[in-house]
Amino acid sequence: MEKYFDSSYLFQAIPQLLPYLPITLGITALAVVLGLLLGLVLAFMKLSKAKWAQQVANGYTTIMRCTPSIVLLFLIYYGVPAIADGLFGINLHDVPSAVFVVTTFTLQFAAMMSEVIRASILAVPKGQYEAGVSVGLTPVQAYKRIVFPQALRFALPNMANGIISVLQEGALAYTIGFIDMVGKANLIIANNYGTHTLEIFIVLALIYWILTIGIDKTFQWIERRLHVGKGVA
Repeated sequence: MEKYFDSSYLFQAIPQLLPYLPITLGITALAVVLGLLLGLVLAFMKLSKAKWAQQVANGYTTIMRCTPSIVLLFLIYYGVPAIADGLFGINLHDVPSAVFVVTTFTLQFAAMMSEVIRASILAVPKGQYEAGVSVGLTPVQAYKRIVFPQALRFALPNMANGIISVLQEGALAYTIGFIDMVGKANLIIANNYGTHTLEIFIVLALIYWILTIGIDKTFQWIERRLHVGKGVA
């Protein structure tokens, strides 16, 4: 617990934290890209006529939704190396912690986006897909040229919320020793023997506020450009 508040330390903390901003953004970007790809696969499994595919995808989504981020992070960080070593004799204990962080939030973002993508595809009238196929488009071409562009418009608002969630939940990565902005903040506090904690976290909050508002405003601009109405719940 710090003994005093020094407003001048706010300006000292900024240059100490900002160099770690690219790490935070890089982890978020990787998790979002990989999560979108996995989420797309899961969405098509949910829309598939195969019962086993629907059950696997829905079961996966349920498990991810019911698992708190920090619990999943610990399960991935401690569990995967233990299983790999115990069952397959593979040593993953020296794998960088960033790999486990990206894996954790990729899995969670994929579960979220699978529902967003599924709902967005269903929001596009089925007749448009059928019309595209009837004039000679392959199913892949019909989805690429007709369904996906419209589904994207429905998905944008919820996609923005998902990206913001990944950015904010990623702050938990410091709990396994990963050094991003939050990890660096805790190192600074430790080096200061617990003083100026409030100042450090005020700066962190300001940075996250700016990032979150920036993401939100960017997606709002994209929506306006695409003439988007309200997103699909």
